Amino acid sequence: MRRIGIQIYAKTGMDLEAYVKKISELGFNATFTGVPAADRIPVFARVLKKYGIFWESMHAPFDGINSIWRQGEEGDNMLGRLTDAVDACATAAVPILVVHLSSGRTPPSITDIGRERFAKLVDYAGEKGVKVAFENQRMLGNIAWAFEAFADAPHVGFCYDTGHENCFTPGREYMPLFGKKLIFTHIHDNTGVFNKDEHMIPFDGNLDFDRVVRQLKESGYQGTLMLEVIANHSDLYDDMACETYLEKAAAAIKRLRDMVDG
Repeated sequence: MRRIGIQIYAKTGMDLEAYVKKISELGFNATFTGVPAADRIPVFARVLKKYGIFWESMHAPFDGINSIWRQGEEGDNMLGRLTDAVDACATAAVPILVVHLSSGRTPPSITDIGRERFAKLVDYAGEKGVKVAFENQRMLGNIAWAFEAFADAPHVGFCYDTGHENCFTPGREYMPLFGKKLIFTHIHDNTGVFNKDEHMIPFDGNLDFDRVVRQLKESGYQGTLMLEVIANHSDLYDDMACETYLEKAAAAIKRLRDMVDG
């Protein structure tokens, strides 16, 4: 049976070990994190191993990501943060690093310096044995560029974010374009309000999950169905205990798994 996952700390209210124990009891068997501080990596690794949770991905830092397209020290530093994230994945034996290509509604244009920096990142990740999953945000052009530029790099793939598609780029469907490159998922819902990224539990918003399921099936993807739900992005969950929230999330992703695999 395919893996189902949820990120660490989707909702506050439990310490790390209690949270990981709970998601394991609920049937989750994979997770992702941001990039932890170096001294926290062994802590995460120990607790996740104890409860049989596969640490499948880290999410690269994205604050300041637009600087990577611009000349100057800020862009060089951003590349350094991304390569540091690759190092963290390699240290923790985490196979996938999810990377944004830009941020916001008016990011910089694609530039030669940005191309060079991303090429360095991809090369470095390949040397370290880490896969780079570029995630759909608002701009179609830069993710299309990435998959064309790195078409011959077997360790470069697509992270499909269902919620971003629904609220950032309404009317645009990424899976028919890039589904064959899919190596990771960020599954969440929202109310479809433009630019309102609510990270709701699936089936709590207005996202068409019948269409998502159909396109996942058409892609042939057999990997993890990974939730990227964030309780404090929607007031729907304000009065819900962490345990109850996780139980609701588990029920939703199991329902989705049944749809995809049925």
